Amino acid sequence: MKVMVLGGAGFIGPRVMRRILERGHDVVCVDVNTNSPTIAPLRDRIQVLRGDITVFDDVAKALVETKPDRVLNLAYLLGPRSDGVTGEQDPHWAVRLNIMGMDNCFEAARIAGVKRVVYASSLAVYGRQSEYGDRPLTEEDVRLGTGVYSASKIYNEHQAEWYNRLGMQITGIRPANVTGPDKARGSMDHVLCITEPSRGKPIKFPFQDAMRLPIHVEDISEIFVRVTLAETTEHPVYNSGGETISMGDLAGLVKKYLPDAQIEFDKAEGGRATSGNYMMDNTRLVQEFEYNLAPFEQRVVEIINEIRKEEGLPLVG
Repeated sequence: MKVMVLGGAGFIGPRVMRRILERGHDVVCVDVNTNSPTIAPLRDRIQVLRGDITVFDDVAKALVETKPDRVLNLAYLLGPRSDGVTGEQDPHWAVRLNIMGMDNCFEAARIAGVKRVVYASSLAVYGRQSEYGDRPLTEEDVRLGTGVYSASKIYNEHQAEWYNRLGMQITGIRPANVTGPDKARGSMDHVLCITEPSRGKPIKFPFQDAMRLPIHVEDISEIFVRVTLAETTEHPVYNSGGETISMGDLAGLVKKYLPDAQIEFDKAEGGRATSGNYMMDNTRLVQEFEYNLAPFEQRVVEIINEIRKEEGLPLVG
């Protein structure tokens, strides 16, 4: 099988492509940054094409030339915040990349005869958890997200619904707050709470009670792979799930392994009410694809040690 990964040189893409290769399949990476160091370890094992997802001809040409069996779209302008209010993006560029880019992906795949497409949606479609109460949200819950990023993800799901009515098999994954040692864009406080103390640097956040739903990048990568390689899916969209945790509790977990970590907060309370979705039901995904997330504490230790290895610091137990 051949899988095309749009936006393959980003944060999640290289890990997805590595896993697809490990399963014995071929990979085509399409990205505007073909010289990205993130794909250097894979370069001699994958086909790399320069392509701009905002340009329909680039996407169509790549599909026609390589004839993939699957398309996975990870190309997106990430939302800048974690609190469910992601409205600071430049709307002109966000619409071009997030809306038209997704449309180019779906329409080019339809024309090229590639029916099986998977794309990244987001927990941002839900908006703030306070709109629902303290309960895990399912895929059937109404989408109340606001702001450019959230609205884009909601619209993407509507786009997929339209193409699915034409007979395509397009599936969306709603990742939670993806975390990992090398993340540099999108929701970042839950990442910096681990990475900066691991480097021996102090860090400060607004609210101790702000809630997050982190999922490690290796877990979401495996989810994308399993859904992409599936012949079909029972549902059009799946919640990834994640670890419901406050920033204060995350800081406590980091200090368990780094007792001298300097993590401070401006206020103890005031962040929970404005937090985005932090309780997500992923029963649908677990039952169909038989994947359970790794223990979150284990993932935190992995991130700490990856950073400390880079910095030449002693690893933690």
